[in-house]
Amino acid sequence: MIRLRNISKAYKVQGGWNRVLQNFDLDIGPNDRIGLLGRNGAGKSTLLRIIGGAEKQDTGTVTRDMSVSWPIGFSGYIQGNISGRANAKFLARVYGCEPQEVCDFVKDFSDIGAFFDEPVRTYSTGMRGRLGFALSMAIDFDCLLIDEVLATGDAAFKEKSRQALEARRSNSAFVIVNHGLQVIDRLCNKVVVLGIENGPVISEKVHKTIKEYEAILTGKDVGTHQAAGV
Repeated sequence: MIRLRNISKAYKVQGGWNRVLQNFDLDIGPNDRIGLLGRNGAGKSTLLRIIGGAEKQDTGTVTRDMSVSWPIGFSGYIQGNISGRANAKFLARVYGCEPQEVCDFVKDFSDIGAFFDEPVRTYSTGMRGRLGFALSMAIDFDCLLIDEVLATGDAAFKEKSRQALEARRSNSAFVIVNHGLQVIDRLCNKVVVLGIENGPVISEKVHKTIKEYEAILTGKDVGTHQAAGV
């Protein structure tokens, strides 16, 4: 279980502070597949980094009784001055995995060819995304954190990524940020909506909540987000 209690986070902006989270609570169990929804700047990626420990909350506590991946899509964990292979070996050792097995999997899955042995700083954004996703799939985390990675790469890689996540649903929890609402609807059993009036919504009614969120975005139903039972 991962437990977030009374989490608050604000950023200094021109003219004041932007508070993206305030007294936020969330439980993530081993069977949870959580989709994070919200407009740009609502705090989705911030929440993902706080869950994974890549960013510190201003107040509140995070308790982790499960192994948690780095936020896939957040490149801070990949070292740019070494190759993809060296990154794979390093992370395999950190997480107690067999380095050669991890390297073989990552090279095959990422499909970046000879660039696997080149410094990551020479990679395109798409290649870094492929590498990051493959690294995460190579290690058996209890909970995966996924930030827009399904938007990375061509159609074939997107489909391969989707299938990999489908396969991991049986033995891993995950929290996913993705603007493709169909992906959230298909993969998730719970959604969290951030950045709306009256505070965040947490719901297991995934399809219904997505439809109501779409109505908010289009302005067709401005009162939807005020319903406590969304």
